[in-house]
Amino acid sequence: MKVATYNVNGVNGRLPVLLRWLEASQPDIVCLQELKAPQDKFPEKAIRDLGYDAIWHGQKSWNGVAILSRLGPIEETRRGLPGDPHDTHSRYIEAAINGILFGGLYLPNGNPKPGPKFDYKLRWFDRLIDHAAELLQSGKPVVLAGDFNVMPTDIDVYKPERWLDDALFAPEARAAYFRLLKQGWTDALRALHPGERIYTFWDYFRNAYARNAGLRIDHLLLSPELATKLADAHVDAKVRGWAKTSDHAPVWVELKDKRSARTSTSL
Repeated sequence: MKVATYNVNGVNGRLPVLLRWLEASQPDIVCLQELKAPQDKFPEKAIRDLGYDAIWHGQKSWNGVAILSRLGPIEETRRGLPGDPHDTHSRYIEAAINGILFGGLYLPNGNPKPGPKFDYKLRWFDRLIDHAAELLQSGKPVVLAGDFNVMPTDIDVYKPERWLDDALFAPEARAAYFRLLKQGWTDALRALHPGERIYTFWDYFRNAYARNAGLRIDHLLLSPELATKLADAHVDAKVRGWAKTSDHAPVWVELKDKRSARTSTSL
């Protein structure tokens, strides 16, 4: 099973890029962020024409998350994080597919810091941590995937000294990320590439992509049962170099049943 996360930065404006990548990479499950489209403007037909079912939580001009699957029916289990009934941002969607729970998320940016946007980021992170603990306690295999808007360590950011005052690199945000991991989640990309400088985002300005001046802010976290099945994890960085593309690149993991015979069978 190949599971991916991709901040598309506008699902309709960048639809040709998304469809091109889906056709080339053929992930089984995809969590999308920053749809920037209201509920009735999601390009369902174009995605279904490629063989994917889809659920989505849209919002006009901002935010928006979706889950795509080509493995069968998607059973939506949650839309929005618990803990704040007044939060109207479309930032979380969750579904069961083939016995696995997938939580797709778009964590708040939090800039400028300090201020109400940063306070909202930390509150949202706390709510995510609380909900993630409940997911683990359920005993079900779970993937949390999305744009976390956090660079966990110095190796996850080009020239970290330039980001010390940014909400994405704030000590409070990084501490929250590691509180989440300590529940038992595995950061899949870092688990397989522990010492590598790997980025998932490159700004449109200052020729960042060509200079590889990036950030690693898109993550796939695996519950303990799925972590034992982790076979591969990479960033499709070349997608960031395509015309009219997102400033993020897709990130994916491959999960295999390692208990099977010599040729491991996908989940």
